[in-house]
Amino acid sequence: MTSVTAPPPPTPYLPQRGERYRLIAPNTPTAPRIARDFVGAVLRTTAHRGLADDARLCVSEVVSNAHCHTRSVRIRVDVTVNRRQVIVYVTDDEPGPLPKPGTDPHAERGRGLLIVDSLAGRWGTTTHGGGAPHAKTVWFVLVEPGA
Repeated sequence: MTSVTAPPPPTPYLPQRGERYRLIAPNTPTAPRIARDFVGAVLRTTAHRGLADDARLCVSEVVSNAHCHTRSVRIRVDVTVNRRQVIVYVTDDEPGPLPKPGTDPHAERGRGLLIVDSLAGRWGTTTHGGGAPHAKTVWFVLVEPGA
């Protein structure tokens, strides 16, 4: 059996008060579906049922990018929920840049980050490891209407 060392948890670069949930999935073609179902279940069982569809779509796009564009062994999905918002972090073991977002909304590829940008209140990326980065996180925030 191969030993795998997990990267450190994401640095708290956004306010993280609330309940926290984590999924660590192997980087396989089923990872986006598993992450989508995980995030949907968390939001349907907390007070964020109205954000579940947007969160499922966004996490699916970000995890798909990690699967398609990295050789990371695993993909970690962290979800923080509180009364006003949901923050989702998707971390892979490669610090390389994100794929460039496409410009054609009707194209078959390259729309994932455009979708995240249109649905999330905020989103961004963070690399981990200082001068020798060893991982990156794509995060997005969804806010309850009226919050």
